[in-house]
This record gives sequence, structure tokens and C-alpha cells, in this order.
Amino acid sequence: MDSLGADTSNGQVWRRQAAADDARPPLSFDLDVDVCVVGGGVAGLSAALVMAQAGHSVALIEAERLAWSASGASFGLVAPGFGVDIEQVAARVGPDHARGLWTLTEEGVAEVRRTARDAAPEIITGEGRLEVSTTDNGDRLLRRLQLLGETLGADVEGWQTEQVRGVLRTGRYFHAVQYRNAFHLNAAGYVDRLIRLAEQAGVRVFENTRVTGLDAAGIRKRIKTPSGKLRAYTIVLAGNVHLGPDFPRLSRTLLPVWRYAAVTEPLGEALAEAMAYPGVVGDSAGIDRYAVVGGDRLLWSVYASTFAMNPKRVAAGIRRRIRATFPQLKEVAIADVWSGVTGETVHGMPQIGPMRPGLWIASGFGRQGLAASMMAGRLIAGGVGRTDDRWRLFSPFELVWTGGTAGRVAGQAVFSWNRLQAGAAGVLARGRERSLARRAQREARLAAANAAFRTAQARETAAEVPAHPDPAPASAEKAPDLAGT
Repeated sequence: MDSLGADTSNGQVWRRQAAADDARPPLSFDLDVDVCVVGGGVAGLSAALVMAQAGHSVALIEAERLAWSASGASFGLVAPGFGVDIEQVAARVGPDHARGLWTLTEEGVAEVRRTARDAAPEIITGEGRLEVSTTDNGDRLLRRLQLLGETLGADVEGWQTEQVRGVLRTGRYFHAVQYRNAFHLNAAGYVDRLIRLAEQAGVRVFENTRVTGLDAAGIRKRIKTPSGKLRAYTIVLAGNVHLGPDFPRLSRTLLPVWRYAAVTEPLGEALAEAMAYPGVVGDSAGIDRYAVVGGDRLLWSVYASTFAMNPKRVAAGIRRRIRATFPQLKEVAIADVWSGVTGETVHGMPQIGPMRPGLWIASGFGRQGLAASMMAGRLIAGGVGRTDDRWRLFSPFELVWTGGTAGRVAGQAVFSWNRLQAGAAGVLARGRERSLARRAQREARLAAANAAFRTAQARETAAEVPAHPDPAPASAEKAPDLAGT
């Protein structure tokens, strides 16, 4: 059985580390199957599982260990949507097309929930996703709710600032959008179950098996590895940025992005007093994402970089982010910190569909990997079986070169600029809020002073008037009638 790393929170762990004695053997013979999946992350495992459940004979080959990179270190958020804001998607393809895409991600969320619940319900650790705004822009909230709820049919609700601060005791956030059908799970546990389900469905898994050659011509495609060959009617490339030089057309379209996460030591009752939301919280700028795990720990994800950083150096930055958001927690201790690299496209959307007959791709999932990966597996299985052609909804999001090293430099500059811009906007918003609060206090004090002055003035006036004034004479004394004398 795989070891899932050190125990960090009540028997649960938050990143997967495969044990050396549980390695699947490399491919060492020639094999014929219906489908060959290249890549053993969440996307590849999901595609292999769905294809096997559809009745295909499936082989999965992985150049390293299963889920060895980002898939084994996923934050664990399962939510509808994509790595790019749905508003941008709707602006590009239109509201009806965007609704179709959104519906696919909703189906992906439901399928991951079903898979997790049936395999191991205890790995679902929280319900809901709260997208909090760091600026006070009520008009944008209304527009977003209209697009999500009315146009896309999403199960969302808007929260006002008071409601947000009722569950998150911090002044950094204003209003929010809650995605009610989203949830949080232990990604390490989910991947472990996904592997078991795939193998139980008949998927033949080979680790440490690198592709050295691919011939996608003809009905039967051929894949070469150092110790064996595969023939398959369908090949699914799900290796993300790790496909490398063997698949240059695909790998050049993916920008490598490292994200970092940490889990704290137990924080006790102070955490419950600071945060009472049961699901995942993420800010609208896409910088911070966090959830309570293990009862009294914080799982916190932050930063994005197009070049790798030492996770241990990031730990200090995560502590600062926690302290800035919840100063009442004071100095928190980090139990573990890690990173994983994902492949992100220029347009921010996944790449799902055939590159040529029999050669499919499932990559570029970015920060929405769990639901989108399961969705991709279903779409490809439907496309191969010709029972579902909704993969065509992704056709407008073509393969676009990311620009190589120059693109990575530009991407890092964009990430840095977005962080600075979001930080500045948040500071200004909180400054405006404090200014309005001071103005309200001044106006309240002025109103109170005026009321006190008017009360005092009324009392003085009342004191000058006799309490019981002498009544006026009932009638004046009649003057004597001189004319009659």
C-alpha cells in the first residue's frame, strides 16, 4: 500500500508520497489495448478509469511515479469553473456556449463527489466555496451574480460584508459569492482511491515507463518505451508539462506554474474564533486559498510562479499572509510545506479534444484540476465511443504557444503585477472603509452634540418662563362717563 507521507492532522495527510515498496512495474513487454493513457496524474487516472468503466481495455504509463507532482499535492478544492474567470469565457464565446461549458464542470464536481463518497466518504472534509472580495464593489457583485445565477444557472448566492465577517473575523474582506455545491477533500486520499478504482476497473498501470517514440498514423497507434511497445486504437496524452520533448506541439502550449501550500500546527480554539466557514475560502484576486483541516489546522495555498522556488523559503511568506489576514492567530507554526507544478494555457482553459483521429489530449487544467480532470475523462470516453460530442465546446480554445522562456518571464511579471495590484486595491478599499467609518463617527458625534445643545437650549428657555404666570385681569375698569356729569 502507498505511504501518504507524514501524519499531520488527526490521521490525515495533505500530500501524497508513494512508498518505494509499492511501485508498479515498468512496461517490459509488448502489449495491445484499446486505449493507452500517457500520464499518471489526476487527469490521466480519471481518463483511464472512465474509459475502463466504458468497457475499453486500458493501459496507463507514467514516466515517474503515479501522482508524483501537482496531482499528489493538490489543494483539494472541487468546484465548478475554470482557471480563467467565467466572465472572460462568456465574453469570448457567448453566454449560451459559456453555459454549456459551465454545465460540464458542474457534472465534473458531481462525479468527483460520487467517486469520493462511494470509495471513502471520510476524505470529504468541507462543504462550500466562498469567493471573497478584497475590495468593496457592490456593482460588480451584482453583475457577477447575474451572470452566474441567471445566465449560467450556477448554484450560487451573494453574501454581504456583514455576513462574510460573521464567519471570517477579519477586516480584509467585503462581500462574497458562495458556490454551494463545491466541496473540499483530502486530495492525497482521493488520488489513492482513484488509483485503486482504476486498477479494480481493469486498468493496467506501469510506472517508470517513459515514452521514447510515438507513431500516431493508421488505425493502430504505436508507442515505444525503453523496455516494451504498446499498440492502441486510442492514445490520450494527459502528461501536462512533463510530456517534454517527445510531444513538442503540446508541451510548448503549456506554461509551467508552481503553486505552494502549507499546513499549520494545531491552532486550538483560536482558529474556530477566527474562522467559522466549513469549506474553502479564496480571494477574488486568486492569491490566497485556505480551509480548516484536521479540526484546528489551516491548509493554506498562496503564490504562483513560473520558476520553481524552495518551498521552505515560501513558508515564511505563508505565515505573513496568515498573520495579515487573521492577526488574532498571532505567530503560527508551519508543520509542512510543499509545491507542485501545473500546466496553464495562454487562454486559461483546459485543452480537451482530438489532435488527430485517435490521438486525444487532456491537459492545461491549472487550478481547477479535480473536477475538470474527471470531466475531461468523461468527454473523451464519450468522444471515442461517439456517444457525446460536447468536447467540441472546447474547440475555440486552440493550442497556443506560450512563448518559451520569454513567456515564462512575462508570466511571472503578470503574476507579480496582479499581486501588487490586488494588494494595493485592498489597502485602498480598507482605507476608504476606515475613512467612511471615521466620517460616520464624526457625524454621529456632531449629531449628538447638536441634540445635546438643543436640549440645553430648550431647558434654558423653559427656565426663563414663570412656572405659573399671573393671569391677565378678567376685564378692564370702565372709564368714567364725563359727558353725563
